[in-house]
Amino acid sequence: MEKAPVTTLYNQDFVLWVENTIQQLKERNVNDIDWNNLIEEVSSLGGRERRELENRLTTLFEHALKRCYVPLPDYYRGWENTIKRTQKDIKKLLRDSPSLQNYFLEIFSECYLDGVDNLINE
Repeated sequence: MEKAPVTTLYNQDFVLWVENTIQQLKERNVNDIDWNNLIEEVSSLGGRERRELENRLTTLFEHALKRCYVPLPDYYRGWENTIKRTQKDIKKLLRDSPSLQNYFLEIFSECYLDGVDNLINE
């Protein structure tokens, strides 16, 4: 059976590409690694964490604003549960990636404004 080029494998079956890449790394087989795609994937990991923080912070603001300013007591419990859960999730993100704390400060105001905008446009 002929081995498919790694770039083709990356485009055809991402999970299999990941498994092969892990195996090659474990075996220290650096000659056959698809370096370009591996570098791209590792680079994107930090971006995912930043987007996750932005999404959770925006959600936190949305629900906190709803809880404070929308007079619908029947919904308060759900909003409060989301607030508590999201706060815990943000704490875990910051605990697991302390370097995100500076990014948190950078995006704080923007996420607040996004939360307000989302409420206005609901």
